[in-house]
Amino acid sequence: MATEMLRAVEPAGSQESQEEFGALYARIQQFYAHQMQLFDNHDAERWAGTFTEDAVFAVPTLDEPVRGRAGLAANVRRNKIQQERSGEQLRHWIGMLDLQPQADGTLHTRAYALVYATPRGGESKVSRTCVLQDVLVRTRGKWRTRSRLVTRDDLALATESAA
Repeated sequence: MATEMLRAVEPAGSQESQEEFGALYARIQQFYAHQMQLFDNHDAERWAGTFTEDAVFAVPTLDEPVRGRAGLAANVRRNKIQQERSGEQLRHWIGMLDLQPQADGTLHTRAYALVYATPRGGESKVSRTCVLQDVLVRTRGKWRTRSRLVTRDDLALATESAA
C-alpha cells in the first residue's frame, strides 16, 4: 500500500528526466531564496531585476497590481520606510514549492509564504500566511518572474465569510 501511494506522487518519466527536474527544482528554490533576501534587505533595484520588464505583481493590500520594474522598486522603497517607522523587521519564508514546467518553456509555481515580523527588541511572530502563484520565464539566461499573484489567508477568509 505505501509503495502504491509513493508511486502515485513520484514524477513521471525516465531517471534522467527526474534528475533534470530535480536540478531545475533546486535552481528555482535558490531563485526564491535570493529574491526574498533581496526583498527583505530592501535592495529595491536588484529585487526588481528578478522580474521581467513588464512584470505584474498583484497583492491584496494594494488597490491595483504593480506593473514593471520601476513600480516594483518603488514599492520596496515604500516598504522600507514603513518598516523603519514601525520598528519591525519583516522576513519572508517561502516553502511547499510546487513547480509545473509548461510546454511553452515557462514555469508555473505555487508556494506558501510565511511573513515573520520582529519588533525592535521583541520576539518574532508569524505576521501573515500567503500563497504565491508565479509565472517564471527565462530571459538573458536567468529565471525571472513575469507575474505574481499573492493571496493572504486572513484576507481570503474574511472575503469568503462576507460572501
